[in-house]
Amino acid sequence: MPDAAHSRPSAPPDPPGRLNVLLVGGGGREHALAWKLRQSPRVADLFTTHPDNPGIADLAQPIDCPFELANTFRLERFCVRAGVNLVVIGPEAPLASGLADRLKANVPGAAVLGPGAEGARLESSKSFAKKMMRAAAIPTAEGRVFTDPRDAKAFLQTREHAYVVKASGLAAGKGVVVPASLKEAIDAVDRIMVKREFGDAGAEVVIEEKLKGGEASVFALIDGSTIAVLETAQDYKRLGDGDTGPNTGGMGAVSPAPALDDATLDRVQREVLVPLVDTLRREEIDFRGVLYVGLMLTPGGPKVLEFNTRFGDPECQALMPRLTGDLAEILYRTASGSLERAEIAWDPRPSCCVVLASRGYPGESEKGAAITGVDAARRAGAEVFHASARREAGGLVSGGGRVLSVVALGDTPDDARAAANAAADAITFEGKTHRRDVGSGA
Repeated sequence: MPDAAHSRPSAPPDPPGRLNVLLVGGGGREHALAWKLRQSPRVADLFTTHPDNPGIADLAQPIDCPFELANTFRLERFCVRAGVNLVVIGPEAPLASGLADRLKANVPGAAVLGPGAEGARLESSKSFAKKMMRAAAIPTAEGRVFTDPRDAKAFLQTREHAYVVKASGLAAGKGVVVPASLKEAIDAVDRIMVKREFGDAGAEVVIEEKLKGGEASVFALIDGSTIAVLETAQDYKRLGDGDTGPNTGGMGAVSPAPALDDATLDRVQREVLVPLVDTLRREEIDFRGVLYVGLMLTPGGPKVLEFNTRFGDPECQALMPRLTGDLAEILYRTASGSLERAEIAWDPRPSCCVVLASRGYPGESEKGAAITGVDAARRAGAEVFHASARREAGGLVSGGGRVLSVVALGDTPDDARAAANAAADAITFEGKTHRRDVGSGA
């Protein structure tokens, strides 16, 4: 059961017997959410804003209007017409744009899973996240924020220790540079702030001390007051085996995170989650959604690298096959403020998610390659979630970037990794790229 950070005078009502659900987003994370939502006996109709994802299209009905972040009036009217009770917002961009705020204001009776724009700043602005961590006395790397590249470079030239350079805004998981030298650090500032490789995300940078230790991810649901810590996961960011190559949006994930024990989780809840929720409440930010805490497990204890305000991708794909509770009810209770009464249960077996990407990723990558073997991978016992894959007359084709996520459970982490790799090997497309060591040594 979740832990209550604060008590309430009265509990909100239970969710309706049947839920009409709108899922916003069209990537591998959203396919995994749609797959688990469709298993809920409470879900009547499931609607999607992205029917071009063939995996989601097999599970959900398309909305009857275009989905445009710049103009959400038609989406709001659709939700009213369709009697939508629950909106689940998957990606970060709609959250940062304030979609949750508009839906909460204009769709009476709908519970919206996802923070408003102010709460989403924990992810959309690393400088804001740093400010909140300082206010909450949350352990994190020492760092400074810069809006002028000349000041950022001058700062780096005065430092003796290694630093990490981060685009402050949203950069699809790619705006973090871990330079090996002062020259690389200065080049990173130029790439982010001058050349704007990550667009407006590079209007300011956060330069942090480089921490040492293992990385892990903690996920929690927050309904404004109550915190429910979910199962853990570990993301594999580098493109190649052995953590080689460039950073990506994520080439795989395992759950649970091998380095996180119960004592560390208790410490994260005590030193990170509860102080953050208290600070959000003091700032009158009503946060209802998913909080991802990216951690570095240093010799001095866990320190926060970053916050995300939604499920990670591909961590979500690793988590959903392990969830045995009713996702629709859990998310409704989170969005409506009754999380303390949610029943959250997990399959004890570990999972391994292997991402299949197109050749050239994370740079300009190939598209249009015919995909075969997805059914064979599923027959082998894996789940296959679609990211950029698209359905054309001749069958599935790759859409560039991360194409598919292949997830398997096993009695041990090595069993899960072997099963995921075997299923990934059954899938073929020209230029397929994937790591074989996701979960190795766990």
